[in-house]
Amino acid sequence: MSDYPSFPVFINLSEKKLVVFGAGKIARRRITVLSRFTPALIVVAPECLPEVEALAAEGKIRLLKKAYEEEDLEGADIVFAATNRHDVNQKIHDDCRKRGITVNVSTDRTMSDFYFPGIAQKGNIVVGVTASGKDHEGARRVSEQIRELLEKM
Repeated sequence: MSDYPSFPVFINLSEKKLVVFGAGKIARRRITVLSRFTPALIVVAPECLPEVEALAAEGKIRLLKKAYEEEDLEGADIVFAATNRHDVNQKIHDDCRKRGITVNVSTDRTMSDFYFPGIAQKGNIVVGVTASGKDHEGARRVSEQIRELLEKM
């Protein structure tokens, strides 16, 4: 990894195929945020938290209750490997590399093409915060402060 900080990029996800693998605590946070930015989020996990089940019941995500298979990557633009198993995340990463798919691995920043930012949003104003994968707590605190500022607007 580089010593340079990460460059922020805002992309329109509304027509991208995004796939999240996993539906535990870390995946739930990503799924909740991503579901606000795309109508076509796919989540693949053999088990999931009730909050993820609720998003599926509301039609905000498509939930496939199954274990990872390489075929699940078909047509994907961006993948999030957020399972609770390092070996599965590694396999997802390796399969994405073979296919040229942009991937974020929640358990290992060195395998990620990008960092998942802290998000502060009010209407169309969206602020993303990252510490380049080096200070999650600092990024979380700054994100919370920006959320508070946006609420005052």
